[in-house]
Amino acid sequence: MKKIYVFAAALLAAASVAAQEPREVQMTLHNASSGGDVIPREIYGQFAEHLGRCIYGGIWVGEDSEIPNERGYRVDVLEALRALKVPVLRWPGGCFADEYHWMDGIGPREKRPKMINTHWGGTVEDNSFGTHEFLNFCELLGCEPYVNGNVGSGSVEELSKWIEYMTSDADSPMANLRRENGRDKPWKVKYIGVGNESWGCGGNMYPEYYSDLYRRYATYCREYPGNRLYKIACGANGADYNWTEVLMKRAGGMMNGLSLHYYTVYDWGRKGSATQFGDEDWYAAVGRCAQIGNIIKGHCDIMDRYDPARRIGLIVDEWGTWWDEEPGTVRGHLYQQNTLRDAMVAAVTLNIFHKYVYRVKMANIAQMVNVLQSMILTREDEMVLTPTYYVFQMYVPHQGAEALPLHFETESVRDRYNEKVDLLSATASRAEDGTITLSMANVDLEKPCKVTVALDDDRRYAVTGRLLTAVNINDHNTFENPDCVKPVDFDGFDAAKGSITVTVPAKSIVSLTLK
Repeated sequence: MKKIYVFAAALLAAASVAAQEPREVQMTLHNASSGGDVIPREIYGQFAEHLGRCIYGGIWVGEDSEIPNERGYRVDVLEALRALKVPVLRWPGGCFADEYHWMDGIGPREKRPKMINTHWGGTVEDNSFGTHEFLNFCELLGCEPYVNGNVGSGSVEELSKWIEYMTSDADSPMANLRRENGRDKPWKVKYIGVGNESWGCGGNMYPEYYSDLYRRYATYCREYPGNRLYKIACGANGADYNWTEVLMKRAGGMMNGLSLHYYTVYDWGRKGSATQFGDEDWYAAVGRCAQIGNIIKGHCDIMDRYDPARRIGLIVDEWGTWWDEEPGTVRGHLYQQNTLRDAMVAAVTLNIFHKYVYRVKMANIAQMVNVLQSMILTREDEMVLTPTYYVFQMYVPHQGAEALPLHFETESVRDRYNEKVDLLSATASRAEDGTITLSMANVDLEKPCKVTVALDDDRRYAVTGRLLTAVNINDHNTFENPDCVKPVDFDGFDAAKGSITVTVPAKSIVSLTLK
């Protein structure tokens, strides 16, 4: 029955193509170009905070759990994440990072002190998932760890010793303590965040104060033999360009990356339901998410003045949709459902990131499991993959591929905030083996989009496609119906010498592979 529902959705989408007169777009894909920017794999990074059921019950259940696990990590979640080829994982927060003291999360679990998670629901945190559990999880996933240090309530000494504990192979106090706790060889830890949202929950600091504090902390983030650090300073909240100006001027020479946080939300006083919304809300959400392009450009322009060689990366280490918590769930745990609208936000946002890969070097969607715009939802021993998960799965070929120039003009509408919403979003890349991936998102709720793609050569490519859509814009996957929104094979295209014509159904995401 589940498969029938998926195919029914695809058939309905195909039927709508025939019923509606499509908009037409002329697109040029410069597939003969070379030497373009590579799309960093890290743009597809994830974020796992000690928040709600992201860690406990989402990633970690412990070795004694009846839920199938590998060394305490849920097997179903682990396998699903491996399929996404997760490149980097940020931890332990978020706001939690600036009240987390890492020595509480090492040693025998039964002896670790408990704490209250004051930011997120007042939940008692037992610290059973700590440094070893996180770094071992990254090894199992095959991803780079991104450790966010405590600046708000911590100390320079605390962060310095944590780096020594994780990365030093010397006969030193912290390295020996790590050995006593069961890990002989050090881990490789590349990414170190110096504080989180220091303008807000991480200390309510002014940029002048934080920039000086950053310089002090960064000085004592030591590199040990065999491990190179990529130090990330706390960057701006959305369009706070003054924060970037001050940080680049006063501390740019000591950082490798500068973070940026941006959430798709109508306004912080009106987030709205994750599943109960109408057409106006759909366009407003896409319009809000697309604003990240203007914000990135604004920060990039400032960074270019201070760093014309573009040595410093812009790290969008929190992004995604933020809706009201699901009714009946724990307040402060930020558990929300995930619909076709969230999938569209993910596709449009990733397409925008690809335009700025000359500066954007990492992005971490919030969050991995059971929190905000997550990849995965769990309930006891059950697991559901979200529509956003499937966008990341469809976009795996873009990881580490060369961004290809793509030119087109599209119609737009105005949302309720009078922001322009483009009705077509697209991106293209070429892998090392020459395979081209062209991904397109048709935001229009009514009309399909007929795209004629002109290529730089007269080859006739072998083309395959995948389609993600749904019958209704607020359709989502549940534990009772986990396959409501799921990709299907797509053949709504015609490949000729030097061109491809593809009809992208309304409210859908299509990804084509050209070989």
